[in-house]
Amino acid sequence: MRHRTSISRSRFGSVLDHDTERPARVPASGHTDGADATTLITDLPYGPKAAEVARRAVAVALHGTEAGLFDDARLITSELATNAFASGSPPLVLCVDRTSLTTGRLEVEITVTDGGCSHLAPFSLQAPGEQAESGRGLIIVAALADAWSLTTGTHGTRAWCRLTRETSPSTAST
Repeated sequence: MRHRTSISRSRFGSVLDHDTERPARVPASGHTDGADATTLITDLPYGPKAAEVARRAVAVALHGTEAGLFDDARLITSELATNAFASGSPPLVLCVDRTSLTTGRLEVEITVTDGGCSHLAPFSLQAPGEQAESGRGLIIVAALADAWSLTTGTHGTRAWCRLTRETSPSTAST
């Protein structure tokens, strides 16, 4: 299966097409408040490697951000990608929106979508038993994200969350 990744950056940033690795200039995306935004969209493999590919994509999208935000975003994305593979159907798609606000805050929105599932099971935020090997993903997302949602359906599932942090350049990850 061929995977496609693209990154776009507003305010005359660049687009990186993973298939060609050629950057191109793109115009601002309509932000009028002076915010600087980057969006990464990538297909994820429908298989056990989905979480690994998702973590690597988030590392690209959030390069240079504060270590705590970076780590939280990677963990959340890993959980959402794992859930999409375990409970959904192809295609799996990851979208990471990174916006540096003029207020000195950084906002990251992570969305994982899949093709839906034929048997919709209710989800719960109750902790699984101590010996359970799964069932903690959405608990982790709820604990780390400032806001989150899960929309399920037979034709598609969308898991979304937002993380907002004060920017701190002295603690940026490398």
